[in-house]
Amino acid sequence: MRLFLSCSELGFGHASRIMRLGKELEKRGHELFFFSGGRAFDLLNKKFKNVYPCTPIVWYENSYGVIPSASVFNILFPLPQYNYSTHQLKLKTPSSLETVRRYYDLRKHLHKVKPDMIVADGDILALRLARRWRIPSVYITNVIRPSFRFPTLLTPGERFTETYVKKCTKIIVPDNPTYTICEYNLGNIDRIGIKRKVEFAGSFLDMTSQQGLENHIFVSISGPLGTRAKLAGILVPIFSSLELPSIVSLGDPDRMMSGAKLGNCRIFGWLTEKQRSQIMRNAEVVIFSGSHGTCFDVIKHRKPSICIPTQPEQMGNALKMRELECSVYLDNPDKLESALAEIKENRETYKRNVEELNQHCCKFDGTRRACDIIEGIKA
Repeated sequence: MRLFLSCSELGFGHASRIMRLGKELEKRGHELFFFSGGRAFDLLNKKFKNVYPCTPIVWYENSYGVIPSASVFNILFPLPQYNYSTHQLKLKTPSSLETVRRYYDLRKHLHKVKPDMIVADGDILALRLARRWRIPSVYITNVIRPSFRFPTLLTPGERFTETYVKKCTKIIVPDNPTYTICEYNLGNIDRIGIKRKVEFAGSFLDMTSQQGLENHIFVSISGPLGTRAKLAGILVPIFSSLELPSIVSLGDPDRMMSGAKLGNCRIFGWLTEKQRSQIMRNAEVVIFSGSHGTCFDVIKHRKPSICIPTQPEQMGNALKMRELECSVYLDNPDKLESALAEIKENRETYKRNVEELNQHCCKFDGTRRACDIIEGIKA
């Protein structure tokens, strides 16, 4: 099949999933065409041929994270925004204009590729194209109707995007059918009217784990630029002042820092998948923001963890990890030392729970199942 694969560039989780899926689809002999913007495009372009850039759509955010009220205003009006890469002010394009540009970027390539199917990871506009041109479509997502601290201002936009989600051929959730980490970000799929289309395929990660040395704390910073800047500004000063050995990944591909040291803290701008896996395997505790992909990284390596979420999606994941008694939910970084003490005091309980969750996750092979679903859809 000729497959048109498009992914959102909000954070790197979408690109990571589409890359794992793409590798498996390539093995099965399918012809792939990838589309994304920003750093997600760069990551895809290093791994595949037939990768094309399109206009990225981004929230309005600053060092405090995503700003819902400003994001709503920015739908129609440009706003000044600080660029953390160039350390300069810029004028952020209205998101409505970004949306129009991206749609036509994708449409231009759609007529050239003439795909048998569209596969979209977090990209609603690709679903709109599929509906407009009557092409079978698969939507990969861990967020449909968030129910935990989702800003009311963004609800109309959420309901609008659901119209396209409801029209797609199949929805793949890269999560477990039970003990679902993204449960609070999906909403009631029966009430939404999409239950028959949804399949919980399991994580796209290989969940097989290995025992590590457990000789440091690993701090994984991920997400959109503003979120990363916020967490780095909070966590790096804390860990550089502690006696505990720690490693911080800033999640920034443009900052390839080779383990710069501040006290007992080593700081990397970006880690390869192999480096990240090794560091996480050897960690005693993992501290992260609660992103969906990193939740499964933590479960894969069977690590007690501390979640410090900065946006509603992460909050929903962190709440679920806390309910499963695998993680400490921390909404105030000033209480980090007490959270570390909680993990140390009840380490065996947290470790046992995350090991049991890992065993459950190992029952599923999300990447292969997603490929089977895609191949099972008739054009």
